[in-house]
Amino acid sequence: MADKKGNFFKRFIKKVSDVFAELKRVTWPTGEKLAKTAAVVLLVIVFFAVYLTLIGNGGRWILDKVGFYDVVETTAATTTAAETTAETTAAPETSEETEPSAEG
Repeated sequence: MADKKGNFFKRFIKKVSDVFAELKRVTWPTGEKLAKTAAVVLLVIVFFAVYLTLIGNGGRWILDKVGFYDVVETTAATTTAAETTAETTAAPETSEETEPSAEG
């Protein structure tokens, strides 16, 4: 098994030379083509940045107009009224359950 692998440094040098040989075969873009492609990519990025900002701010504006962010304050009178209503609806049910029956 050690015979197939060979020396580490020889394998490393072979891999590096393979990488350089492959890079020589690559068709590299011209400077003009690279500039045009980069410009298209940057324009698309700017377009979507503006688009998503408008969507986010428009959504926030709509939610502000419908009152989504309004804070609803509860007062002590509202809380007391709610508790009183809950007690009066629950009181008849509990009184029937706790009464002893006359039958026995």
